[in-house]
Amino acid sequence: MEGNMKAIFLALVISVILAFDHSLQVNANALAKSMVITWGKGYASIHGDELELKLLDKNSGSAAKTKAAFLFGSIEMLIKLVPGNSAGIVTTFYLSSKGDKHDEIDFEFLGNVTGQPYTIHTNVYSQGKGNREEQFVPWYDPTAAFHNYTIHWNPTEIVWYVDSIPIRVYRNYESQGVPYPNKQGMGVYTSLWNADDWATRGGRDKADWSHAPFTAHYRRFRARACKWNGPVSINQCASPKNWYTSPVYSKLSNAKKGQMDWYRNKSMIYAYCKDTKRFNGVMPRECSLPQF
Repeated sequence: MEGNMKAIFLALVISVILAFDHSLQVNANALAKSMVITWGKGYASIHGDELELKLLDKNSGSAAKTKAAFLFGSIEMLIKLVPGNSAGIVTTFYLSSKGDKHDEIDFEFLGNVTGQPYTIHTNVYSQGKGNREEQFVPWYDPTAAFHNYTIHWNPTEIVWYVDSIPIRVYRNYESQGVPYPNKQGMGVYTSLWNADDWATRGGRDKADWSHAPFTAHYRRFRARACKWNGPVSINQCASPKNWYTSPVYSKLSNAKKGQMDWYRNKSMIYAYCKDTKRFNGVMPRECSLPQF
């Protein structure tokens, strides 16, 4: 019996490794092969699997994006944010389509004065409409080391992860009139820019340019995701045959929900669904529906 159990366990381990390796072979490339610098070319550099973005003054900044666009999957990046006094400076990692009716899923990191925590700002747009912000403070120093930021997006839900801990879920309630990003391929974008008119305490804390250049580091971009090839991808990428459409990814496990509850109770500082003043008491439809 013991020998059989060991054999079964070994077979399971091997199957998981093979499945994981296959996904990496298909979808994971060095950052230099996947992304290009789009602006601020004098202030940005890509070497192998690392990207560096710099901001020298209020009129500069830098950014990069993927060559490909995606519809559903898991998109991740290791990021080390601007250290020291980063008030007014915004570092981003997000997905976005193009045009006025664009879809978008955001991680934005709002800098702060020395000694004060960053703000992790999240948002989701569908058909050009956003206003779905949730904000958190990190439980770690995001400037001291690289941390993993992952957007997992499928036809059922969007989940934002930090170091494998889910911090937010946005579910698909399109059948109830709530827009959901599921029909436009989105590229992956990064940027470093000056937003001291709003980013830190509503613009009260301005960027201190004596601390320039401000530098953010990105590493190990991975996209285990369905590549966008035009409208034909809408059905192909939503197929139940894809790994991310498996029932196991349709809802957080109890263990993951427990992690998320711990973090949200500890670190959430803003949720649009609790801001009744902003919406004059007429809350967005999804705010009355379960997200978890």
